[in-house]
Amino acid sequence: MEKKKLVLVGNGMAGVRTIEEILSISKELFEITIFGSEPHPNYNRILLSKVLQGDTSVQDITLNDWAWYRTNNIQLYTGETVIKIDCSRNAVITDKGRIEPYDELILATGSLPFILPIPGKDLDGVTAFRDIKDTEVMLETSKQFKKAAVIGGGLLGLEAARGLLNLGMDVTVIHLAPYLMERQLDPTAGKLLQTELEKQGVNFLLEKPTQEILGEERVKGLRFSDGTELEADLVVMAAGIRPNVDLARESGLLVNRGIVVNDYMETNIPHIYAVGECAEHNGIAYGLVAPLYEQGKILAKQISKVRTEPYKGSILFTQLKVSGVEVFSAGDFYEEKDKKAIKVFDEQNNIYKKIVLSGDQIVGAVLFGNSSEGNRLVSMIQKKTDISNLTKVAILNQNGEDSGDSLTAAMSNEEIICGCNGVSKGTIIEAIQEKGCSTVNDIKECTSASRSCGGCKPLVAEILQITLGSEADVSLQKEPICSCTSLSRDEVIEEIKTKGLTHIKEVMFVLGWSTEEGCSKCRPALNYYLGMVNPTGYEDEKQSRFVNERMHANIQKDGTYSVVPRMYGGVTNSHDLRRIADVVDKYDIPLVKLTGGQRIDLLGVKKEDLPKVWKDLDMPSGFAYGKSLRTVKTCVGDQFCRFGTQDSISLGTMLEKRFEGLQTPHKVKMAVSACPRSCAESGFKDIGFIGIDGGWEIYVGGNGGTHIRGGDILYKVKTEEEVMGITGAYLQYYRETANYLERTSAWIERVGLEHVRAVLDDQEKRAALNARMEKALSVIRDPWKEITEDQKVRKELFESMVMS
Repeated sequence: MEKKKLVLVGNGMAGVRTIEEILSISKELFEITIFGSEPHPNYNRILLSKVLQGDTSVQDITLNDWAWYRTNNIQLYTGETVIKIDCSRNAVITDKGRIEPYDELILATGSLPFILPIPGKDLDGVTAFRDIKDTEVMLETSKQFKKAAVIGGGLLGLEAARGLLNLGMDVTVIHLAPYLMERQLDPTAGKLLQTELEKQGVNFLLEKPTQEILGEERVKGLRFSDGTELEADLVVMAAGIRPNVDLARESGLLVNRGIVVNDYMETNIPHIYAVGECAEHNGIAYGLVAPLYEQGKILAKQISKVRTEPYKGSILFTQLKVSGVEVFSAGDFYEEKDKKAIKVFDEQNNIYKKIVLSGDQIVGAVLFGNSSEGNRLVSMIQKKTDISNLTKVAILNQNGEDSGDSLTAAMSNEEIICGCNGVSKGTIIEAIQEKGCSTVNDIKECTSASRSCGGCKPLVAEILQITLGSEADVSLQKEPICSCTSLSRDEVIEEIKTKGLTHIKEVMFVLGWSTEEGCSKCRPALNYYLGMVNPTGYEDEKQSRFVNERMHANIQKDGTYSVVPRMYGGVTNSHDLRRIADVVDKYDIPLVKLTGGQRIDLLGVKKEDLPKVWKDLDMPSGFAYGKSLRTVKTCVGDQFCRFGTQDSISLGTMLEKRFEGLQTPHKVKMAVSACPRSCAESGFKDIGFIGIDGGWEIYVGGNGGTHIRGGDILYKVKTEEEVMGITGAYLQYYRETANYLERTSAWIERVGLEHVRAVLDDQEKRAALNARMEKALSVIRDPWKEITEDQKVRKELFESMVMS
């Protein structure tokens, strides 16, 4: 049978997902051609904010690479825009003069960013945040300029703000509404989100209409309707989107807000369909991923002549993290005369939950700070579940955090786990049991669960572990360490061990890396894994470390460096203070600041002065730049404090001297408090110690940064010897099982506190871990030797920094 010619206009998420659905039905029906205006294969637009924030790369967010198009015999034209549809000839015409005939035509032209029609909108430095090019503009701008204004306090604007903040810019968000994300959150959740983002450093101007963008050639600032002004070097327009319908309108298709389609995604012209953000169904143009994928599945069946249920619209819901804060909303979440709300607000943990009822049915919900019940609530809204027999408040905590039971285990197989892609729990279990999926990445490839926003990964991982049983290894949940390889962290480490691999280039060659030199994500990871596996035989590769680690100082926004000498337990003396003061005067260091880790930070050191500064200080580095033990914070302890029950300074100093210089997957911070008042904030550190009558409490997995997490109590012990033994074994197990750049707070949540405790309870395992720790500590080298070995003089200057 001769294949029909299928043309897709638009290489975005909705259109290509439709093609994937068609190919899953049959690869023999169509000869497929795709036109995309961008010079890239299909990528995940949702994760552009991760690229901006520096968490990932463009390569990592690619959904379908070039090889996928070739494998499926798809002709892809990138950087080429369809400008006309000749309906009489059944052909499309591009801006390059190409004429491509079709039997069936799908329009997936997406949407365009809404640019405020105000003076100055065309100035250099004004950009949208919609595609890779916009992201690159912001990344480049941040290298030269420091003040950014984001117009729009919706999801996209807040993600842009968080990314620009990560890039070192001073960020202000301007929003017309009285609270943030008013389309997804109610006023309470919106205000809570604002408070969290303000803590992270974002500034807000609410109910502030922008009248004009100031500047001649390049943007200089904003003027508002009340006459006030704001200085800005970069303006990001994130005030909304509109369906991209110009091509459809000019070609004679019926257009309202979007391209009007029926229940089978058909337009008013035969053999032409529309899907995604450009389509309008029953007066609604959807902008979220889940509805667009629902449309794509129905269109794929319709165009392939497979019987399908009609599309009846979608219940809108959002479940994601905004700058590390979990938020969720679904359905109609505003109270009205015939709708009543049940609310729970845990002010201490900053968790807010609300469900809205119409009679005995849930019609909407908002969750802030903990969205674990989100999928279940969506399912109840979709099924119109009668809750008359349920205790209303219990709906918000069914098998939740207080019960100790698994929410995922309690779900029925019909409940949706991945809302973006409509993947149920049963589908994931089937993939594990019948198709042999054994990792989260396997499940993603097989079912598309977690493929879009990624918010459901923890649920997918939990189903994986529940289904495989108690023997399941948590390592089965790992994904490839980067896009250069399909191998997981555990597979790479196993290959290093079994094949005796000894350097980065060898790992890449033997294990078949797709890129010869690797990438910025895998090179530092491989450097760490090689050293962790073979501490006595691996020569650290300086070029594969991050710049701060190579320079042994933190680079600042103006190009100068921050130098932090080591002060064990936060204790210093007059001799060291005089040396620091002399160095500050000699090198004209502009700022001297006490850090949160009880040390002195010398800010503004010129790059060329770094070796001389360290020579004159004659103090070991505090590793403020390293993926290692940073500091051990202490209170004054029982020697001075009338409340103290233990000698916190002695224990803190002992811990810091024991583990200083140890390379770890991410930075590690400790604190020792002499009594339960915890003046050293021990409960929010990677490892914290609190003195009690007769011993110590050990807390683990705390984090006081952007993802705040209180530590979990691991053990109560009586002696300092027990403290040192448990700490060494715990750190070594973290070193051996965590992903590179995974903080202990994320690691402990992933592997589970009880699992870690079970490992450490085994005395043989604990002893073996401590033995391997001792081996790692025995070879810690002088860090300065790595970057100055060609200069004998400098080597001598820094011999004092050799760690023992």
